[in-house]
Amino acid sequence: VFQKWVNREISNFDYLMQLNTMAGRTYNDLAQYPVFPWILRDYTSEELDLNNPAVFRDLSKPIGVVNEKNAKTVKEKYENFEDPLGMIDKFHYGTHYSNAAGVMHYLIRVEPFTTLHIQLQSGRFDCADRQFHSIPATWQALMDNPNDVKELIPEFFYFPEFLENQNGFNLGQLQMSKEVVNNVVLPKWAHSPEDFIYKHKKALESEYVSAHLHEWIDLIFGYKQRGPAAVEALNVFYYCTYEGAVDLDALTDEKERKALEGMINNFGQTPCQL
Repeated sequence: VFQKWVNREISNFDYLMQLNTMAGRTYNDLAQYPVFPWILRDYTSEELDLNNPAVFRDLSKPIGVVNEKNAKTVKEKYENFEDPLGMIDKFHYGTHYSNAAGVMHYLIRVEPFTTLHIQLQSGRFDCADRQFHSIPATWQALMDNPNDVKELIPEFFYFPEFLENQNGFNLGQLQMSKEVVNNVVLPKWAHSPEDFIYKHKKALESEYVSAHLHEWIDLIFGYKQRGPAAVEALNVFYYCTYEGAVDLDALTDEKERKALEGMINNFGQTPCQL
C-alpha cells in the first residue's frame, strides 16, 4: 500500500482509509471509527487558494497544539501531572481525537446517529451551543481550547448530506446570538455542502497535503504515537486509550471490568501502531 501511495497510484483519501483499516478502525464501531485529519486552517476567506501553503493546517503537530499558544499549557499539564497511586502515566490530553461521542457530534443530522446521540444524552438533544453547527466555529474552538482535540471523520470528504438538516430536527438555538441551529454553517469559500466537499477533497489531494501527510500519519498511526517521540511531539493521551495498556482479561471483578470497558469505549482509542 505504501509503495502504491508513494507512486501516486492511490489517492491520499484511499491511503488514509487503508491505514485506518489496517489499524483496526471500522465504520461498524463508533469507538474505533476511521480518523481523518483537519487539513485546512482557512475557513474565513472568500476564495480558497490551494497553492498557498498558509491555508493548510500544520500536519506535523497534534491538533491540540496547532495553535502555538496552547503548547505551553499542554506541556505544563504533562510535566506537572502526578498520580499519587502511580497507576496513571503522564499525559498531554485528557480527551481524545476520535471517540463515539465525536462521531455522533459530527453526524447528528443523519440517522442512525441522531437517535444514538439522543440516547447518549438521556433522551434529548444536547444543548444547542454544544452542537456541531458551524465549520468555521468548530475550527476556532479547536484553536482556542487545548482540551478540544477532535480530528475529522471520512464523511468530511465525500458526504455532503451530513451538513444539511434534511430531516428538520429541532436542534435548538444558540444562547448568545439566538441563531437557530439548522444546516451546518460553511466556510465563506464554500457555496453549498457539495461545493464544500468538492473543495475539501481537492485540498486533501493537493500537492501540499501529499508532501506533508506522512507527518500526521506518524502521530496517529506511527512512531510518534507513543514513547519518547510522542512526549516530544506533545502527543501523549490518557493511558487507557492505548492498545494493550489495560489487560481486561486479568480483571476478575465483573463490575470493574465493565466500568473500564465502558470508559475505553466512550473515551476514544488510539489506533493500533503500524
